[in-house]
Amino acid sequence: MFRPFDWQDLIPLLQGAWLTIQLCAVSGILGVFFGLILGIARTSPSRIARWVSTIYISCVRGIPVLVIIFFVFFGIPLLFPGLEPDKFSSAVIALTCFAAAYVAEIVRGSIEAVAKGQSEAADALGLNYWRKLTYVILPQAVKIMVPPGIGFLIGLVKDSSLVTVTGLLELTHAGNIVTNLTGDPIKTFLVVAAMYFVICYGISRLGRLYEKRTGVHVDPLKLPEPAGI
Repeated sequence: MFRPFDWQDLIPLLQGAWLTIQLCAVSGILGVFFGLILGIARTSPSRIARWVSTIYISCVRGIPVLVIIFFVFFGIPLLFPGLEPDKFSSAVIALTCFAAAYVAEIVRGSIEAVAKGQSEAADALGLNYWRKLTYVILPQAVKIMVPPGIGFLIGLVKDSSLVTVTGLLELTHAGNIVTNLTGDPIKTFLVVAAMYFVICYGISRLGRLYEKRTGVHVDPLKLPEPAGI
């Protein structure tokens, strides 16, 4: 027997929304950390670093995120018997791997967008590669990479709905459970959509705040496609 959708059904949906926020926050932070490393490696003078980062970025960007989620969730226990991460950890690993590749391209594009005269001036001052990167290139590149990074984070929130296939009780999965109890998918997923909108709108407001503080134009709802590898 189905029951009508009522206010008590908001509790599991809010819990799912909170888990979605936690999932995206953790995987987003880790994705930025590893993406920054990969992006710097992609533009480094080391041929090996460029080769390794290029292969990783090309492979991950060429694979659907759903396949990555399946591979991590089912593949890790098969490849490493005895190592069975929980659903949340598996989702974090999968989304981090996905995010790192795209953030790396944002970092690479931002570094290459810094005027070449800045690098030449640093060379003239006798700065080595790492000092030049730390004190001259990255501070300017950050202003360029934050706007598309905000846009990608919004995309990550929406892509996180795919981890519902693992059974993790995030927002979309909570919506499926409530639908099965109420038999009313329209009301349920209207609420789910509204919650996703609130999360994404909050992130976009952070982008607008960044725009006001720095004067850099931000269009967080439209993520430009990174340049080809």
